[in-house]
Amino acid sequence: MEKKSSGRPQKLGDQIQRELSDLIQRELRDPRVGMVTITSVDVSPDLSHAKVFFTVLPEEKLPETSKGLSRAAGYLRSQLAKRIKLYTTPELRFVYDESVERGDRLSRLIDSANKKS
Repeated sequence: MEKKSSGRPQKLGDQIQRELSDLIQRELRDPRVGMVTITSVDVSPDLSHAKVFFTVLPEEKLPETSKGLSRAAGYLRSQLAKRIKLYTTPELRFVYDESVERGDRLSRLIDSANKKS
């Protein structure tokens, strides 16, 4: 018998995504963190960890942006705790989302193949 998972981690992930986007845009003062977009948040079933997927423009700034986000993870977590009432706020781990870049690359390949035919 398959166990039906609750939608709670998904709902919490969506809420964390909205709050983090706002926090990064309005309150994070780290110069290394510029044009960041939070693309999704995967929360573990026990709600103790959250994997935060992001993209950055321009892409050359990825290494310094990753460092800036990792360094700010504790601050962002404490700010999230004030905004979202939970027993414990998940630990944040920032991961670069390659799917946007991969999709863009595939789109360019398809376009160039269409031009040749």
